[in-house]
Amino acid sequence: MQCDVCHKREATVHLTEIINNNVSKLHLCEQCAREKSEEMEEHFGLADLLSGLTDLVPVVEKEEIDKDVKCPSCGFTFQNFRKMGRLGCPKCYETFKDQLSPLLRKIHGSENHVGKTPARKELVHDKATLLDDLRARLEKAIQSEEFEEAARLRDQVRAVSKEQKK
Repeated sequence: MQCDVCHKREATVHLTEIINNNVSKLHLCEQCAREKSEEMEEHFGLADLLSGLTDLVPVVEKEEIDKDVKCPSCGFTFQNFRKMGRLGCPKCYETFKDQLSPLLRKIHGSENHVGKTPARKELVHDKATLLDDLRARLEKAIQSEEFEEAARLRDQVRAVSKEQKK
């Protein structure tokens, strides 16, 4: 199926929108989906979405929310989070853990963030792992006096190291 926007690439992202029982579908390639995502982020920021979701999820019993609780680091309150959709600092996550846990479970299915590694960082990590593996194999080749294999591995280590520095 081709992308509904560019009509050139294969559609890999499929969106379905239902408004007042009217269903519309949009099939996008990865590039057009990325552009559409950036457009939507400008109009509907994540902070706006989160602040709206706090009203939908029964975070904690109302009597349990202590309105006087403030983050010891930045002075932010949970009410600030409900209004703005963002926390003030990293310490806020600890301070408001009881209130945030149900919300995070509702959004992510878990309280712990297990997101993707950014593509560039993943690439660096893969090269570092490859380098470690090559160096270990090089050591073994030297110890077992397989000098031709060691020379080949040495050249690979140099090539990967040079690539990693780019």
